[in-house]
Amino acid sequence: MRVAAVDQGTTGTKSCVCDGEGALASVAAFEHAQFYPRPGHVEHNPEELLRHVTGAIAAAGKVDAIGIDNQGETVIAWDAATGRPIHNAIVWQDDRTSAVTGRLKAEGAEELTRAIAGLPLDPYFSAAKLRWFIDHVREAKELLRGKRLRLGTSDAFFLARLTGEFATDVTTASRTSLMSLDTFQWDERLCDLFGVPMECLPEIRPSTGPFGAHRGVPVTASLVDQQAALYGHGCAAAGDVKITFGTGAFALAIAGAERVNGSRFGIVPTVAWQQRAEKPHFALEGGVYNAASAVNWARQLGLFADYAEIGHFDKPPAILRGLAFVPALSGLACPHWDRSAAGLWIGLALDTTRADLMQSLIEGVALRAGEVIAALGELLPLAAAISVDGGMARNPYLLQVLADVTGRTIVVPSATGLTALGTARMAMRGLGVATLPELPPPASSVRPVGTYGAQARSRFATAVTRARGWKEA
Repeated sequence: MRVAAVDQGTTGTKSCVCDGEGALASVAAFEHAQFYPRPGHVEHNPEELLRHVTGAIAAAGKVDAIGIDNQGETVIAWDAATGRPIHNAIVWQDDRTSAVTGRLKAEGAEELTRAIAGLPLDPYFSAAKLRWFIDHVREAKELLRGKRLRLGTSDAFFLARLTGEFATDVTTASRTSLMSLDTFQWDERLCDLFGVPMECLPEIRPSTGPFGAHRGVPVTASLVDQQAALYGHGCAAAGDVKITFGTGAFALAIAGAERVNGSRFGIVPTVAWQQRAEKPHFALEGGVYNAASAVNWARQLGLFADYAEIGHFDKPPAILRGLAFVPALSGLACPHWDRSAAGLWIGLALDTTRADLMQSLIEGVALRAGEVIAALGELLPLAAAISVDGGMARNPYLLQVLADVTGRTIVVPSATGLTALGTARMAMRGLGVATLPELPPPASSVRPVGTYGAQARSRFATAVTRARGWKEA
């Protein structure tokens, strides 16, 4: 058995092949362009994304099934008759709809979105971005009148073009603010609230499809990249938790068969996955908008040249020396949900060095992740270990800070490409494989040593408060 897993992420598209023994081999990788037409706007070219997805599948060679994971909240609008996109994709990071979500929040609509979809009103989620196409793209109105407008997350566009199926999966739909967590279908009240015509939306299916076939090969899995990573980590029991450090840092914890309301702690309930003929599994999510994106931003500024420079630091923790960094370069997600927050250094002095700045930046990412884990812990008894992956999971300093901040052992799996691995394993499930290959043992683990305590968390909380009030001030 050979299964192709396509990981379509924020900065690029990768594909791997997984065999019946569970061995994962990388076969292709493509980077795509990032467009920033205005401050706060982030876009991708849908045709470029699709071209890379198609190329990633082709690079896998002969396979028995295909699984695709997607960016989650990124949206595309296209013509049903031709399949042609009518605008660039609006990426999950984009905040062009902040005025809309802010107005709805002021009108008290967040009570409705939290009650039905489980989500706060934030530009991060898809609904307001989907409506943006209708309000700002002339062709969208014309296609809507002609019943040819298609609105969906990126996965729905890929599937429509690859297999001819206009569908999405339940995990991706749960990220839109338009799906009910009770019925797992589009909700008329939410569609009316955001002004998104329900007839323009794809059919919601289980994560294991079916999703049709591409050149004779069945697409047997489609889901959000973070949920795919959760599956790739082997998280299965309630309280199992992982953090993926990519462009942002996203923590997901298995909640079980019942929905858990996390709004009081800024946590988002979501769907972990649904396999065919089974009920959906729930998860709780907390996100940090800027992780590797903050590191790459600092590198572009010239604060460091080689990643080896920022894996170890000789001085005591920067935050205990009075220097803190809040990585709110795209605002703050969980548990604050404040897009007005700004990236902020506090405690700069004449003797502050580039190494000090980078030390505080790495600490800031870990401390933000620690805030998310603390919020999750208010809702679930979490496991004693946190499994981590992504590029920053190779940074020893980040792992030690995270262990100390959370008071938990940080486990680094030996398998790489856990998002693709989870997608491949889900595709195997979609093929009908009852028993999956065992996951390999962890590569390493980091235990807390107690360096970071209440003082560090208190100082960081003060820095976050200042970051949130900076623009208003």
